[in-house]
Amino acid sequence: MLSSVGAGFLAGVTRSHAMAPPTEKGAQRFVDGDDRTGVEWADELIIRVGQNKGDIVGQDDKAIQAAVDYVARLGSGTVKIGPGIYRLRNSIHLPSGIRLTGCGAESILTKIDSREVELSADSDWYDQEVTLADAAGFKVGDGVTLMGKSPHHGGTQVIKRTLVARAGNRFKLNDGLRKNLWMSEKPTCASLFPLLTSENCSDVLIENLCLDGNLANNANLNGNYGGNIFLQDCNRFTIRNVEARNFNGDGISFQICHDVHVEKCHIHGNQGNGLHPGSGAQRPVMRGNLLENNNIGLFWCWGVKHGLAEQNRIKGNRAQGMSIGHNDTDNLMRDNEIIGSGKVGVLFRDDSRGQNFWANRNVLENNRVIDSGDENGIAIDIRGNTKDVLLAGNTIRENRGPAKREGIHIGKAVERLTLRHNVIEGLENQIVDDRKS
Repeated sequence: MLSSVGAGFLAGVTRSHAMAPPTEKGAQRFVDGDDRTGVEWADELIIRVGQNKGDIVGQDDKAIQAAVDYVARLGSGTVKIGPGIYRLRNSIHLPSGIRLTGCGAESILTKIDSREVELSADSDWYDQEVTLADAAGFKVGDGVTLMGKSPHHGGTQVIKRTLVARAGNRFKLNDGLRKNLWMSEKPTCASLFPLLTSENCSDVLIENLCLDGNLANNANLNGNYGGNIFLQDCNRFTIRNVEARNFNGDGISFQICHDVHVEKCHIHGNQGNGLHPGSGAQRPVMRGNLLENNNIGLFWCWGVKHGLAEQNRIKGNRAQGMSIGHNDTDNLMRDNEIIGSGKVGVLFRDDSRGQNFWANRNVLENNRVIDSGDENGIAIDIRGNTKDVLLAGNTIRENRGPAKREGIHIGKAVERLTLRHNVIEGLENQIVDDRKS
């Protein structure tokens, strides 16, 4: 059953649609309103942003956003960012149908140092302004994150907004709060934001850019709200040849986004997850990336289904190389190299909060899991009531000496696990199966 699931999945992710150039006789024509078929035009709109020359000259978010908005007004096109360091005070918001590209490592987008202050007046859920205790360092146009506990249930509230007008310490926001920020709960305002972000958009390409989150001078922004790239409720994004580094949070995170492809990216030095296919993401493809020195290399969030992770090099991440859990099902993890994970190479998480929230019906095949954890490390740890998982053709190796390390650890409630043709070398315990104890 698992083999047929994997084969069907592969057929789905490798399917492509031929696009005929418009100059060919009998070529497909572009029809108004038809967004399912594409035409390869010989010449399309390109707006160039440069620090010394270009269609738009500048070195901050305003210059790049101006180019993006110009292209968006016309429906599609490319924004090309020239060499240099662009220091952002707000996110670049990407609309549908745009291509954002740079000159590789020479086009660096980073952000200002973050500053956090308390609010000095109550704001109700219907308000569109906040009052800061100290407005020094904040400017109109800045992206900010407002945080505080709900006065009703005590849960954390996170609100991302832009400051659009000012009178003293009072700032108007680009949108209403829709949540109460009352002084009793000590709410704060911080200059925290993703470098690139998009919400409810589709058909976007991001490539050949270096994104640096200025980790040393920024507070943490949770990966459910930010990252060097953060997408929410988006479809058909491709992120290619991007370096995403040094964010106090995640490198690349996308939540409830479908058909996102992340290819040949270098994602490293981030405080949170390197690559975070987030809640409800369907059919993500993560191929040929280098994920190193993050907390977790590749974190499958909640309800990620029919995804593919292949040919990634996942190296030196502080906790797990790869972690999969809460209702993440029917995914294929193939031909990855997972080296030097701080705790566990591949973790199938235990999540007993629902009736059946485990990482069921996943395939882990032809991976190389090397030197995992400390002296009690585990290469592949399968926990909880995980069901119908196939581990096939994987090589598990320990080069540092056997110590008390384990190749595969199987929890006592795991069901219908298939192990096939795995090679385990250099560990004290090749397979520990709690179901037999």
